[in-house]
Amino acid sequence: MKQEIHFVSGKGGVGKSLVAASLALKKSREGRRVLLVELGDQSFYKDFYGLETVGFSPVQLKPNLSVALWSGDTCLREYAVHLIKVESLSKLFFENAVMRAFINIAPALQELAILGKVTSGPRKHGPPLPFDCIVVDAFATGHFLALMEAPKGMASAVQFGPMGEQSRGIDRVLRDPQISHYHIVSLPEELPVKESRELIEKLESEFSVAPELIMNKVLTTAVSEDTLKKTQSENSDMGEFARYVEFQLSHQREMIAKAQECKASVRIVPQFFEMDPWRLSELIAEKLS
Repeated sequence: MKQEIHFVSGKGGVGKSLVAASLALKKSREGRRVLLVELGDQSFYKDFYGLETVGFSPVQLKPNLSVALWSGDTCLREYAVHLIKVESLSKLFFENAVMRAFINIAPALQELAILGKVTSGPRKHGPPLPFDCIVVDAFATGHFLALMEAPKGMASAVQFGPMGEQSRGIDRVLRDPQISHYHIVSLPEELPVKESRELIEKLESEFSVAPELIMNKVLTTAVSEDTLKKTQSENSDMGEFARYVEFQLSHQREMIAKAQECKASVRIVPQFFEMDPWRLSELIAEKLS
């Protein structure tokens, strides 16, 4: 079985990190060894799940489920150790002022290092990752698109040698529908839907992939529209609340209809009023099944 890679992105504040964790939990309960990867320098999951630490090396969360935090710098350092074989020499390489300046200003080098690490399993290149599935809590929409474009840009700039070859290999994995899967998280609101549609259209046109759009925190109610309209006639706080609920439901329907205009499949995840982090993750995981 090929290793699966799932990228989860979306506009900031839409709940993509929690959706990514829930997707990872779902995959782990299917019997797969799953690594949930955060990108950047700070961990959301450390505080959310009450963990002692989250770092570059995987930390087990649940049976079959581990979490790690990867940045461009840490991925570059690991790759340098893998190539040079002697950790002390690789440290000299990174502590050299000229090399540090180059790493900091080289366009897309850190993004390339992250994707090199994420795709190392299918490419069989770099330190082994003993997982069946990688779920990436990726950058928000704009930065995520830049991340995706990095390998193609580097391959065009460096057409020969190991860097060009590795960049083309990474790009092939990102475009392989048997390996790489894309989940774009949105709220049923104007700006998140607009950004999500734009990202999906870019991914479809530039990478020929078929992302899934996840509409998160959708308000649901068992109260009928007739009951809401009847309650609105009451001159009380309940009447005002009924007007608010009806407006929200109407607005949500409009936003979901806009989302469905794009080619992506649309999945609905309702708003859950649950405070326990793991129980909340379980509820969302059920909706991702």
